[in-house]
Amino acid sequence: MRIKKIVGKKLKAIRLKNDMTIQELAERSGVSSNMISRVERGLTIPSVEILMKLAGVFDKSINYFVEEVSTTHEVVFTSPGHRDKTVYDDENNMHTESLTSGLRDPQFMSFLCTVPEGGTSGHKNMFHPGDELIYIMEGTLRISIAGEQHVLKPGDGLSFKSHLPHRWDNIGDGEAKVLWTLSPFTII
Repeated sequence: MRIKKIVGKKLKAIRLKNDMTIQELAERSGVSSNMISRVERGLTIPSVEILMKLAGVFDKSINYFVEEVSTTHEVVFTSPGHRDKTVYDDENNMHTESLTSGLRDPQFMSFLCTVPEGGTSGHKNMFHPGDELIYIMEGTLRISIAGEQHVLKPGDGLSFKSHLPHRWDNIGDGEAKVLWTLSPFTII
């Protein structure tokens, strides 16, 4: 089953189980009713930020929405071209490949991310519980954390508490390859 359909099916099921309309979920999560409808119908994959907002309403981790119990394991091997892929907001911002998809009850999420030239997390800061680790494999990212700027180049790593307001931009010539790890699975 494709990831869009898994997320949509689970979101609709938990919303109906909680006797909630799409509009009520939109108000409680801060996610537009149009986006929720598109996710439930399997038309789009929500960003990690949106998925965290939706999960928070039901006191679930985002893992609840993207993995099926029958497909989780205690040991997971991944290889290029065979990882679950998502897009962060839109094609111009970031493509991610999950390195932890299929792992049973992980306490962290890890992604291999490709950030196109000019890709950005947006103009608004994000924040959520937990910790983040960013390791640059190729390219250059500028990370702003609580107003402090960090320019990361290949081999650089940055760890921080995710409750601090943060955002990122690819300021290099070309795409950036980034290992991104979040711990624990986070709900907001």
